[in-house]
Amino acid sequence: MTSPLDSVLIIGFGGPTRPDDVLPFLRRVSQGLGVPEERLIEVAGHYRAVGGRSPYNDLTEKLARALAGWLALAGRPLPVHVGMRNSPPLLAEVIGRMGAAGHRHAAGVILAPHRSEASRDRYVRDVSRALESERAPLQVSYIDPWFEEPGFLEACAARIEEVSGHHRGAWPAILPVIFTAHSIPVMMAERSAYIADLKASCEGVARLLGVSDWEIAYQSRSGDGRTPWLGPDITEALAARAASGTREVVVEAIGFLSDHVEVLYDLDVEAAHQARSLGLTLRRAACVNDHPGFVAALGRGVLKLTLEVSAP
Repeated sequence: MTSPLDSVLIIGFGGPTRPDDVLPFLRRVSQGLGVPEERLIEVAGHYRAVGGRSPYNDLTEKLARALAGWLALAGRPLPVHVGMRNSPPLLAEVIGRMGAAGHRHAAGVILAPHRSEASRDRYVRDVSRALESERAPLQVSYIDPWFEEPGFLEACAARIEEVSGHHRGAWPAILPVIFTAHSIPVMMAERSAYIADLKASCEGVARLLGVSDWEIAYQSRSGDGRTPWLGPDITEALAARAASGTREVVVEAIGFLSDHVEVLYDLDVEAAHQARSLGLTLRRAACVNDHPGFVAALGRGVLKLTLEVSAP
């Protein structure tokens, strides 16, 4: 018999919280991907340029507190735990503590909106490995994909409104929106729902805002340079916009949930520098972070799973 849900496990990528942790972290996440050491050293410089550490863990803990508060107000209080794939608090340690505390069935919340091997399958695999290694008497069931959940779309649209100064129903036709997501190898994308999920999210946000001129670009490419990856890169998209006479763009990293290093450097440093050189005004929307709409989207996913698990 399946146990009722008694906890929530937020599963994140993780990030280095001290300058000394940056290179070891990068070596861990790139293991087996053919990334040369000189590239890792270059990326370590990105961390130095934005403060020497990643805000990812802090932002994820803030999201966890908001989700716990939402569930309590919804009448279904559950303890919310955070486990990371690549940095403390590591999944195995967190799952071990959850089992020792008496938890038997957790709602798994993967912090990746669009499904691919890199953004979902590896998370599920790492949870399974952690459960096995800890021999934890814990079951993890996952909430449904939420890339089209109204609260998530609303949060994305609100972030764009905040940075642009324009609002739904009165969006200027001359102002395009470029949505970005993490590039992945083309072959990986072809065997997953990644592009379809991403397109559905962007279409939903554009529809809310009334934006007719929008496109998807990619960022943060890594790995073997001989392997074809999804494009165009955000730098290519900006260059094309400038060449067509565009003078202002809004960029939203819809494939990223928090303002961590890949967003802070790739967009706020590199893309912003290029935009200035092209004579473009670039307005970068904040990620959803702990926006109430996004918190509600995750909360509704947990409540739905709670009902499904308890159904006879």
